[in-house]
Amino acid sequence: MATRKPSPDPSVEQIDTGFLDSLVGYNARRATLVIVDAFLRNMAVYGLRPVDFSVLSLIGHNPGITSRQLCATLNLQPPNLVGMVNQLQTRELILRRPHPHDGRAMGLHLTPAGKKMMKQAEVTAFELEETATARLSVAERKTLMQLLRKIYV
Repeated sequence: MATRKPSPDPSVEQIDTGFLDSLVGYNARRATLVIVDAFLRNMAVYGLRPVDFSVLSLIGHNPGITSRQLCATLNLQPPNLVGMVNQLQTRELILRRPHPHDGRAMGLHLTPAGKKMMKQAEVTAFELEETATARLSVAERKTLMQLLRKIYV
């Protein structure tokens, strides 16, 4: 009696993502990948990664913010921020000034070049998010933002 070879697995014609689709993390990650991909392409002209953009935006909207405040707000490790701040200062986008209330701290400020670049970069970021969320109504986008904040705040 000849032994029968098992037949090879049939090719999958339609992928079942049902379980993954039920996970918030999976859906959040998929949306993030779309937005971050567009972000990286559009921000390349400014030489900005998402974290650089976030740091510069916070500095621009909060002149004099300290490194400690940036770390707390963005959940960054201080050693990671030090190198980034040094790089942004080398690029002449930010400068350090003594903090008016804490003699041990330095406040971070955008330079005129940093302000000009961030004004353009923030417009670019707004436009790419508008494109990425174009299928959402204004109300849906607002609700999505509120729901996402409930997860991390």
